[in-house]
Amino acid sequence: MAEQINKMRLSGGYTNVRLAMFVCAVVLSFVGSAVFASAAQPAKSVKPIQLHPENGHYFLWRGKPTVLITSGEHYGVVLNRAFNYRRYLMTLTSHGFNLTRTFSGAYCEPAGAFKIANNTLAPAKGQLICPWARSNKRGYANGGNKFDLKKWDPAYFERLRSFVAEAGKRDVVVELVLFCPFYEDAMWKLSPMNAANNVNGIGKMKRTEVYTLQDRKLLAVQDAMVRKIVEELKGFDNVYYEICNEPYFGGVTLEWQAHIAETIVKAEANFKAKHLIAQNIANKSKKVTKPNPHVSIFNFHYAKPPTAVTENYGLNKVIGDDETGFAGSEPKAYRLEAWDFIIAGGAVYNNLDYSFTVGHEDGTARINAPGGGGPVFRKQLEILKDFINSFDFIRMKPDNSIIKAGVPDKATARALVQAGRGYAIYINGGNKAELVLGLARGAYNTEWVNTKTGKVEKKESFRHAGGNKTLHSPKYTDDIALRIKRMSRSRIIR
Repeated sequence: MAEQINKMRLSGGYTNVRLAMFVCAVVLSFVGSAVFASAAQPAKSVKPIQLHPENGHYFLWRGKPTVLITSGEHYGVVLNRAFNYRRYLMTLTSHGFNLTRTFSGAYCEPAGAFKIANNTLAPAKGQLICPWARSNKRGYANGGNKFDLKKWDPAYFERLRSFVAEAGKRDVVVELVLFCPFYEDAMWKLSPMNAANNVNGIGKMKRTEVYTLQDRKLLAVQDAMVRKIVEELKGFDNVYYEICNEPYFGGVTLEWQAHIAETIVKAEANFKAKHLIAQNIANKSKKVTKPNPHVSIFNFHYAKPPTAVTENYGLNKVIGDDETGFAGSEPKAYRLEAWDFIIAGGAVYNNLDYSFTVGHEDGTARINAPGGGGPVFRKQLEILKDFINSFDFIRMKPDNSIIKAGVPDKATARALVQAGRGYAIYINGGNKAELVLGLARGAYNTEWVNTKTGKVEKKESFRHAGGNKTLHSPKYTDDIALRIKRMSRSRIIR
């Protein structure tokens, strides 16, 4: 365009120059508008994240085997209008994280709940945005007009789509949590589903009766919300749905959870590609004896030690640890939890990171909450992410039986194994290990990895005839990881 304008100047075509400049401006405006419009559009011709067909304990996403690891905000990124989600997502991707967990807006919290300062799930007055439109009648408990449960809020769905699109552009998967129990009356008093907060007279009940099948009018509202969200996000490949956060509180029934799962399935019946459904099972651990056939991801909170993985590995589904907390603000406890869970065979780890607040969407806020997070922890979590992705983990399975001896006193050791190819080993506790490992015949490279810095503290290469092999760790503090990989033929020691 600039070359054409110069030619016009040389020929004295000033009017043509102005015309060309106008055309250029129009083209740039059109391109900018197209980019803006596409920001909230789903990825095209890409299957949503799914269970890996060769190993259902992990994901397949965008053509790659995937483990989801992150340290994310406290679930208010969409429903809290004041939260800058673009800045937040930039922070996640600066660490290479690929997951965020967020709530739909059917539930929010009052300021100070659970002793969380600057809680993103507790929007300031006038900042809550949720699926339902505001009415013309004043009286919502946290300021502004009441809600109309028969009408949708277009601005909410614009924000939801835009957020999911922005996450997708940065290779971040969104775990969208549809519902959450009302732990206290203070939470129920803020819900649009409470009759006091809507103009429809729906929701005249105790908080412990909200997630049951007994009130058909409220159930119809919940079903409609689920169908609407599923329809709005049908083309995105970076979404899966969790039925309800912590349904083991607040009177949530299994029958209601099964109903919501069925509602999702029916809503997607005619979709070319279906999205995964997650179910939150328990805090810490519980054996799933009657799995819902629609559920592909079984989530646990505070899953340490990672008994939940061991107890439910036979389901051949993804096991997730998608909330941590209540262990202070120091990185150590959450680092140990993350490594233990992933090396045990888990495929989702979401640390609850309270350093993300309104105004500090880059995760630099001082933590004043019953949990951790922050820049130092996130850098440590990157090391786990890089470690697991250095293996062909689809071919691996947990097998602690290869660890024969040498675990330090009061420490634990876990192994994720592809026999003869790769061994991912993690030691939690102690300061020096003399591991005796049962390894297949082959030639190997070993690396002892510092879980706090990522530095390889010790390397060794050897040929092994099969059977037990003793490997001596360097000195370490709290924990250490060991990577053992078969050497390629061209590099085998002669």
